[in-house]
Amino acid sequence: MDDFFDIPTLIAIGVAIVVLFRLRQVLGTRTGRERTPLQRREAAVAKPGEENVVQMRPRAPTENNEDAERAQRKLETEITQLAGGNEPVASGLKAIADADPGFSPKSFMEGAKAAYEMIVTAFAQGDRGTLKNLLDKDVYDGFERVIKDRETAGRKVDFTFVGLPKVEISEAEVDKRAANVTIRFYAEVVSATRDKDGTLIEGNADQVTNIADEWTFSRNPKSRDPNWKLVATSQLE
Repeated sequence: MDDFFDIPTLIAIGVAIVVLFRLRQVLGTRTGRERTPLQRREAAVAKPGEENVVQMRPRAPTENNEDAERAQRKLETEITQLAGGNEPVASGLKAIADADPGFSPKSFMEGAKAAYEMIVTAFAQGDRGTLKNLLDKDVYDGFERVIKDRETAGRKVDFTFVGLPKVEISEAEVDKRAANVTIRFYAEVVSATRDKDGTLIEGNADQVTNIADEWTFSRNPKSRDPNWKLVATSQLE
């Protein structure tokens, strides 16, 4: 029995009691009504008197108004530049922007130029998939007939798009169902059509040729689809 209560054992028991006492001070005791960590976080976030406050009309930052004014000035500048002094075109572009707040004349023109290159190249190559995505059904059917006739005759077109030295909007309007923009494209291309034997029957593979087209693009401004479709084409003399 004396060996059980030796000095080292008593010291160890004393240290344990001190440690347990300090842990109790730091951690406390459980009563069964403790809040979970989630409840404690929610209580820390919700300040007294603010639990049900809802900001019905948050004050708009000053920069939002400045951004709106800047966007309006940008739109007016783009319309002025692309209308080229043509008042009906300027009015039409403004009407389209009013019907579709996301409309940017400059971005539209860049997209139209890219579409023109894609379409004339796809037409020369007989790429129906690309054409179907960019053309209205009636226009596509006309293009497809020419491609089919060309294939039936065994003709092939060697085509290279060089550039667009001049592009201008000739008409712009919006009605109840569609926004329409007509553009004149003055392009430089290299085109040579050969028969099934490889004999040149049209064009020149070594010479840049100038062509001019007037195309109309259309889109429903209320549609979620942001893409414009080519709905009419004509060649300019």
